[in-house]
Amino acid sequence: QVQLVDSGGGLVQAGGSLSLSCAASGGTFTRYSVGWFRQAPGKEREFVAAISRNGGSTEYADSVKGRFTISREDTKNTVYLQMNSLNPEDTAAYYCAAGRLVNSFTVSQSRSSYDYWGQGTQVTVSS
Repeated sequence: QVQLVDSGGGLVQAGGSLSLSCAASGGTFTRYSVGWFRQAPGKEREFVAAISRNGGSTEYADSVKGRFTISREDTKNTVYLQMNSLNPEDTAAYYCAAGRLVNSFTVSQSRSSYDYWGQGTQVTVSS
């Protein structure tokens, strides 16, 4: 069993930056691909970014490409989401998720690919 703890959310003005962290424990972190998802009030949870087990592959939602960067530091069992040029449409609860995908370089945008989820961290962007 892997436990994930999301952190780093907060209130920021439009144009600002935040860095989210997803800290894992209870499993061999290098066995897992990791994704970030977000959910705004009244909306479905949507894919934001993902990184493969080996860190060599990443994928982003079109809405965040060029502004968000996902990375992992396996020595710290942590995945990061650096968010720049934030806008009010980025306001949501952000969740990290881990899953054992088919190989070390696969990423997935599908929620069903991930077995373990963090508790979420709130990001609020004011205009």
